[in-house]
Amino acid sequence: MATKRSPSRATLHDVAREAGVSIATASRALNGSDRVVRPDISARVHEAAQRLRYVANVSAQSVKRGATSTIGLVVNDIADPYFAAIASGLITAAKAAKLTVTVTASEGSPELELRSVRDLRAQGHRAIVIAGSRHAGASYDELSDALTAFERSGGSVVLVSQPLLPFRTVAVDNAGGARGLALQLAGRGYRRFAVLSGNPELVTVADRRAGFAEGLAQVGLSIHEDDTFVDDFTRDGGYRAAEKLIARGLDDIDLVFAVNDVMAVGAAAAFRDHGIQVGPDIGVAGFDDVRMARDVTPSLTTVAVPLIDMGRLAFDLALAEPEDDPVRMLPATGVIRDSTPRRERRTGLPGAGVR
Repeated sequence: MATKRSPSRATLHDVAREAGVSIATASRALNGSDRVVRPDISARVHEAAQRLRYVANVSAQSVKRGATSTIGLVVNDIADPYFAAIASGLITAAKAAKLTVTVTASEGSPELELRSVRDLRAQGHRAIVIAGSRHAGASYDELSDALTAFERSGGSVVLVSQPLLPFRTVAVDNAGGARGLALQLAGRGYRRFAVLSGNPELVTVADRRAGFAEGLAQVGLSIHEDDTFVDDFTRDGGYRAAEKLIARGLDDIDLVFAVNDVMAVGAAAAFRDHGIQVGPDIGVAGFDDVRMARDVTPSLTTVAVPLIDMGRLAFDLALAEPEDDPVRMLPATGVIRDSTPRRERRTGLPGAGVR
């Protein structure tokens, strides 16, 4: 095993020796060459670079590869309308500035997210933007170290997330938006609520659930513990969660709050498939105001998040000089649509049961 050098003196030769590979292989693994390096060898090289605190000469690499006009965007899932809208805003802003955006999906995996950051750093991107919720209680030391090293080498970092890491961040008032929606729905006559939730360890999910409960508490209402159904943070997850509610029995539930729009759309499909009409029989609300929320029938009540503006703002921050306040908190506002008509007390709903 090679002797470790100080962070300022570690070279590509040191990394190659530490990993037991040639300098050419180490270079290809770290610098994103078109020539394929076996995944196990690439992982070994990256681990060696991390141990030695190797910092590539990003500026020189960028000139060599012509990548100085490129911004790297890492999202959880590019197929999710939430992340697609953020990406659209960022790409539009970059295009106007004659810059290019490369998009990578982490699939919600902290390991893939970290690997993506290391790859983007090695490839000499001008900036890295990461969009995605953090997990409560998780350690992000390695990610923070990788992003800090990228900044020290001349790049810039922006997160579209919760302000939990020491980088410029575009955040949304998830709790405040959910609180406001709960008050609006209570004002429309809704009194008994179920929640369809993604992973409660996701800070976004936790904030939205807490905010909704706080809003109900302000008017003397609450959510029963057994009226929360957890599944994937997806359309299919919303469908399955709604089916769990239907199988249990709706009882006097008159409003289902899904913590994002795609879950709400899935829930609406489940209700329809079981002969339950969204609107007349049960209200459904979501969160995010993705485009499909306006296009489904009935149109979906939700909380509007300025997703495209978030992408544009993330781009602006990536190219701007650092500011004293690194966090930009954007508001989220309830939007009432046809899926939550004013409610009169009803009994005998399809699928209702007695607990």
